[in-house]
Amino acid sequence: MAQKRIFEIRTPRGTVYQTRTANGKVIAHLEWEPGFGPSVSQGFQRAQEVVDSECLRYMDHLTPRQSGYMIKSATLGTVIGSGEIEYLAPYARRQYYENSGKTDPTGNRGKLWFERMKAAHLEDIRKGAANFVANR
Repeated sequence: MAQKRIFEIRTPRGTVYQTRTANGKVIAHLEWEPGFGPSVSQGFQRAQEVVDSECLRYMDHLTPRQSGYMIKSATLGTVIGSGEIEYLAPYARRQYYENSGKTDPTGNRGKLWFERMKAAHLEDIRKGAANFVANR
C-alpha cells in the first residue's frame, strides 16, 4: 500500500554578494524568509491531496460498475496525498485494460477510465491544485 509522501522544500543559507564599482563597494545580503520552505512544502502536500481526491471523484462515473466494490476499493486502497491511486479489487487491472463498456447504459463506464478522466478534467484538477500552492 502506498504511503503518504512528505514534500520538503529546503532553502539555502543566506549569501553575501560583494562587488567593487567605480563609485565604491556594493554589498548585497540575500536571505530566505524563515518560514518559506515549510510553507511551500505544506502547499505542495495539500495540492497533492487535492489531485488524489479529485482523480477519485472524477473517475467514479467512468469506472465499470456492477456491485460498486471496485470503486469502493479505490477509495479504500488509496492514501490521499501519496500520489498513487491503488485498487484493492483483484480484478481491477483486467477491467482497466479489457472492459468493453457494453453493459453500461450511459456509455461512460469502460476501460482506461483514468486516461479518459485525465483527458476530460486535467485542467480542472491542475487549477484546483494550483490554488493550494499559490495560497500558502
